[in-house]
Amino acid sequence: MKDARWHWELVHAERARLAELLGSLAPEQWIAPSLCANWQIRDVAAHLAAAGSTTTARWLVNMARSGFNADRHNERLLRKQLGNSPRQSLENFNRSAIKSIAPLNSVTGLLGEVVVHGQDIAEALDLPLAPERPALRAVAGFFASRDFAVNSKTLVKGLRMSAADDAFSYGDGPEVRGELLDLVLAMAGREQVLPRLQGEGVGELARRITAQARK
Repeated sequence: MKDARWHWELVHAERARLAELLGSLAPEQWIAPSLCANWQIRDVAAHLAAAGSTTTARWLVNMARSGFNADRHNERLLRKQLGNSPRQSLENFNRSAIKSIAPLNSVTGLLGEVVVHGQDIAEALDLPLAPERPALRAVAGFFASRDFAVNSKTLVKGLRMSAADDAFSYGDGPEVRGELLDLVLAMAGREQVLPRLQGEGVGELARRITAQARK
């Protein structure tokens, strides 16, 4: 079993990769829509900065003050990291990127946030951002085996998730096959990857993602 130090190395490596991409953005790209509904690119960066800067105690207090509403909770935290300009948003992200703070002490869950939201930024801007294979494998196994920040385990229950470019395979039932990154994004509820997937289980997965998005 991999230890927490190894997972933190993956988190910091993926943050550094994303920081490089963010540092290359023009001002107008920071206010472009991301793949997260109602969030601009800078909102996603601020959300990640908040995730990397919020202790478990502060996370729990904010959740209570948000009436245990996850959307309100996330919005309150990201506003503290948004800043008044793209430059401040980048500075706040970079400041958080070197920290080793994980709300609820879930380092792998935090890694999933960086991987998925990194793609929410990169795909929206049509820019390349390829996570390292060990990070993808760690997140894929985590998402398939439990519901944490996203209802990933529930989404794929009764389906077999099979990577076309990796040995990763999880579950039993109708197959959903695709590249490992696309499987990770699908388990995170990202419907834009569905056309890139194959197998008899894709239709059911699409139905579940759509139903979850409507809640």
